[in-house]
Amino acid sequence: MSKKNKKWSEDQMGTASVWAGESPLFTEGATVPPVSLNVAYGYEDLDHWYEVALGNEKGHIYSRNTNPVISVLEEKMKALEGAEACTSFSTGMAAISNTLYTFLTPGKRVVSQKDTYGGSSAIFMNFLPPRGVDVQLCDTSDFDQIEEEISKGCDLLYLETPTNPTLKIIDIKRLATAAKSMGAIVVVDNTFATPINQRPLALGADLVVYSATKFLGGHADALGGILCGSEDLVKQVYGYREINGASLHPLSAYLIFRGLKTLELRMLRHNENAQSIAEFLKSHARVEEVFYPGLSTHLNHEIAQKQMTGFGGVLSFSLKGDYETVKKFLPQLKLARLAAHLGSVDTIAGPPKTTSHVETTPEERKMLGIPENLVRYSAGIENSQDLIGDLASALDAI
Repeated sequence: MSKKNKKWSEDQMGTASVWAGESPLFTEGATVPPVSLNVAYGYEDLDHWYEVALGNEKGHIYSRNTNPVISVLEEKMKALEGAEACTSFSTGMAAISNTLYTFLTPGKRVVSQKDTYGGSSAIFMNFLPPRGVDVQLCDTSDFDQIEEEISKGCDLLYLETPTNPTLKIIDIKRLATAAKSMGAIVVVDNTFATPINQRPLALGADLVVYSATKFLGGHADALGGILCGSEDLVKQVYGYREINGASLHPLSAYLIFRGLKTLELRMLRHNENAQSIAEFLKSHARVEEVFYPGLSTHLNHEIAQKQMTGFGGVLSFSLKGDYETVKKFLPQLKLARLAAHLGSVDTIAGPPKTTSHVETTPEERKMLGIPENLVRYSAGIENSQDLIGDLASALDAI
């Protein structure tokens, strides 16, 4: 039986990660989708070619538009999200920017939170206002303020939860309800949570966006972006992406597809490791504050418990000191790559200044509530006690 159209429940995510969106066999009996590097696909019958080009018959014309292995990846993600449709992009920022530019034309109003990922913040602060878009960025934790701004008029509500890098939690259901009452489109960046830990569409979102480069791929070897949601809205964004050309490469699509096979396994370990590390750091004398939604002391922990089934593999913590303290601490880590990435099987660490918010100035980071003594830590799938021991040694060294 084909797994393409099967409905998967939330307690079947492990099985869905392996089987969802796939037929029993691919071309010539292959059990995994072959990577098609074709730029174009030939047709001997012009009428058939024309019908495929119009979308009336199945097939592929040109890989900027669609590609066999990319289609398989999109089918799997559509199933994992419980979405009507899915499309893909060359990077996570391509997914975010194409989505925003599709719907935020001159005269439109967008409401969002202050501390989104740095690339998203740059779009809201630097790129949309010159296009004639009214941008309102609210205090991320002030849901009353966000609702108030929505009530003043809102064409699109953009949420990110948990946030990058301070792991703030947004009440998706509450704010989506307010936005829907104004006829707004609700978009949620679910990169940190993945569909294993959180399903925004079930909470009222219209569209969910990912940097597939992170946890979905999971091995730091493929760039990509994903958008899932209603068929009508996804189709509009696909039309924008098709012409603007931010297409996912077939080889990257295959690597992300392969990563999805172990998504639940990896996320369970990421969740477990991050929780243990957060609890260790919380009581350490050299740590000022720990930001992780799995801690009972975390702001909006109760909301995280309500809308998430796991709290993710990323945490952040501020050291007692300043940026110079961070510069001394990070090189002492032996079991962490110092890199501008997250969501990989290996642990990765770095400050927002060189990772999530390298595009922003110190003044902008301060405005966004991101301290210079903050460390973002993406816990890998290593043994948790080894990671805790590594952190303890690095902290002792400063």
